[in-house]
Amino acid sequence: MEPGNNTSVSEFLLLGLSEDPELKPLIFGHFLSMYLVTVLGNLLIILATISDSHLHTPMYFFLSNLSFVDICFTSTTVPKMLVNIQTQSKAITYAGCINQI
Repeated sequence: MEPGNNTSVSEFLLLGLSEDPELKPLIFGHFLSMYLVTVLGNLLIILATISDSHLHTPMYFFLSNLSFVDICFTSTTVPKMLVNIQTQSKAITYAGCINQI
């Protein structure tokens, strides 16, 4: 039997955008504002298609579904990134990575 590496991967290291601590609040604020604009814009699209009876066509049905999927996707990935920026943590567990996928 040949010697080898038998360790298992339990977490991944995430490389950030910047190591400069002075830029962390700027990056956090920028990503938080983009996240809020994305969620609120998609909610506005969903509410507009629900409230107006002229928009009850298949195209707007699929547009509201796409908006819902976009809200779900950004709500899965961006909050974890914001927590990592605030806590200066660079690790994500294997289960957390699979959960985001």
